[in-house]
Amino acid sequence: MPKLIRLYITQVALGFVISAVFVGVLLAFNVANLRHLITSSEIGLIALVMIWFMNGIVFAGVQFAYAIMSMAEKPENPRGGTPVAHGQKPVPVKLEARAGR
Repeated sequence: MPKLIRLYITQVALGFVISAVFVGVLLAFNVANLRHLITSSEIGLIALVMIWFMNGIVFAGVQFAYAIMSMAEKPENPRGGTPVAHGQKPVPVKLEARAGR
């Protein structure tokens, strides 16, 4: 199996595990009375699966994006700096203030 496919599958699986933990914490702390709504409804199991799956999609995407972006090489030279070219001093510019309409 190619390395990229293996990386994708593992990161997506990790994202769904994180989603399961997140939904478990939501139910444990009874956020927005969610535990009562799920346990007292006939379709609570479907709602629970939907919450897990939708959060799993989000967390899997974020986890894979983080894994890909963390693979980038670190720049050797410092980045950023002053917008003015080195060795030059900024020159003030005189502008007239105009009254609004």
